[in-house]
Amino acid sequence: MFKRISLFLLVNIAVVLTISILLSIFNIQPFLQSYGINYPSLLAFCLIWGMGGAFISLMLSRITAKWMTGAQVVSPKTTDPAQMQIYSTVERLARAANLPCTPEVAIFYSEAPNAFATGPTKKRSLVAISSGLMSKLSKNEVEAVIGHEIAHIANGDMVTMTLLQGIINAFVMFLARILAFVVSRSGKSEKGSTGSFSMGSYYLFVFLFEIVFMILGSMIVAFYSRRREFKADKGGATLSSTQNMINALNALERSSQSVKNQKPAEALEAFMIHSQKRSLLSKLFASHPPISERIEKLEKERFSN
Repeated sequence: MFKRISLFLLVNIAVVLTISILLSIFNIQPFLQSYGINYPSLLAFCLIWGMGGAFISLMLSRITAKWMTGAQVVSPKTTDPAQMQIYSTVERLARAANLPCTPEVAIFYSEAPNAFATGPTKKRSLVAISSGLMSKLSKNEVEAVIGHEIAHIANGDMVTMTLLQGIINAFVMFLARILAFVVSRSGKSEKGSTGSFSMGSYYLFVFLFEIVFMILGSMIVAFYSRRREFKADKGGATLSSTQNMINALNALERSSQSVKNQKPAEALEAFMIHSQKRSLLSKLFASHPPISERIEKLEKERFSN
């Protein structure tokens, strides 16, 4: 899921910044009045474009994920034994999760064992599996990981995260424009009228404030993502078994030790494989809880049932 969230955030930030640049180039600022800012108009403006940016990112999520990972779609009619096993597992678990159809299945090359799910709707979803996951985990462990990703789809996590991101986008655009307007004024005259206003500096500060606020907003998205991971773990345990889910998490933690020398982008992939020791900053941006906490929660739920 780390790859799914990171791809979504990167595309979302790119889309929002592109929208802001285009609006600036064409001077589409209906909220700027001669007396200052029309706040209701600004809020409506930011909600439309902020939510629009998030949903554009969502609609592009499958295409972007396949393009950036080089994932190859597995045909339902494949004759490759390994691919047949993966596809049949996704198909079976999707049916057990009551999905309307089998998600698109893809495999991407990475020595690190990873998987992610994305897509705008349950009918247009994607489950991607790394070659490392297929080779380093047992059949039951792979089933649990796939179950975890299927649970994300069944829970509607991408749509929920998109709504959250859309709201954050709107507030980012809203606050960035207010602060940019304030700092772009050179002051007030003795009669209290607004002083000179630099449109060039206004656009520059909008761009800078949006980047800063987007980074802060990413912490909120990451926090919510960590909560959803526990629910997806529970879903994976239900679709496979609690022991399979725990074994899979343990296997992923062990595998992380063998990818320490790889690039960070490879070692910190979809299922969030990394050291349990994190700095405060990394904790704030982490899309997944520590594996030890995930296992502990699964153990508690098993004994409470």
